[in-house]
Amino acid sequence: MKKYIYLISNLLTVLLLLSCNNKKYTEVVEVPLPTAQDKVTIGYPDDVKANEGAFQVEKLPYAYDALAPTVSPLTLETHYSKHYLTYTNNLNKALEGTALENESIENILAKLDPNDTELRNNAGGYYNHSLYWKSMAPNTGGKPTDTIASTINRDFGSYENFVSAFKHEATNQFGSAWVWLIVDKYGKLKITSTQNQDNPLMRNAVVPGTPLLALDLWEHAYYLGYQYRRRNYIDSFFNVINWKKVNENYQAALRRKY
Repeated sequence: MKKYIYLISNLLTVLLLLSCNNKKYTEVVEVPLPTAQDKVTIGYPDDVKANEGAFQVEKLPYAYDALAPTVSPLTLETHYSKHYLTYTNNLNKALEGTALENESIENILAKLDPNDTELRNNAGGYYNHSLYWKSMAPNTGGKPTDTIASTINRDFGSYENFVSAFKHEATNQFGSAWVWLIVDKYGKLKITSTQNQDNPLMRNAVVPGTPLLALDLWEHAYYLGYQYRRRNYIDSFFNVINWKKVNENYQAALRRKY
């Protein structure tokens, strides 16, 4: 009898082990191996629209990937559809119901009270970025031609001197800033810089004038593509300068003055 009990006990033990093993394998959950990170979806500039107000965003005349590698697609999309859009919407809020609401952005910048930080920052942010987009274009760069080329040679000695002076001004900036090529009231080209969202059209400008070309040195303009290497971003900017537009800006500035 003990022999049978022993056999039955062993048999039950074997069955239990088999049951546990089967359970073990049937309950295994397959974990997929990590896959490559999903691609970031880049939208379209035409989809960006400001809220109702005096100003709308300037339409970007190229796709988000058109300026790569100087400006990465994600950098340009974030810059245009987030930062620039926010400045536009905030500018409209600041202007609503004021005497400046129906003025041009240039007149607003010339007339605004520098102590009005909300209007100063958002009007500057709107104008500065609007010019920055138009300062660049795909398949451009290189030496300028037309009238602006001869004027650069006249006021800086050579195009190479201009490039050196512009890069020097840019690399010496600390923190958030803009670097400008402007024409002053005497028709002379100058290089200058401003902090935050100020620009040479404002009453508090140290070097006043009409901006022709703008370089954005805020971190959001370059950090995704360059991190701490801001000098590389400055150097690469010359590969995408839209000299045709800069020349148009110069001619328009002269017409307004004379």
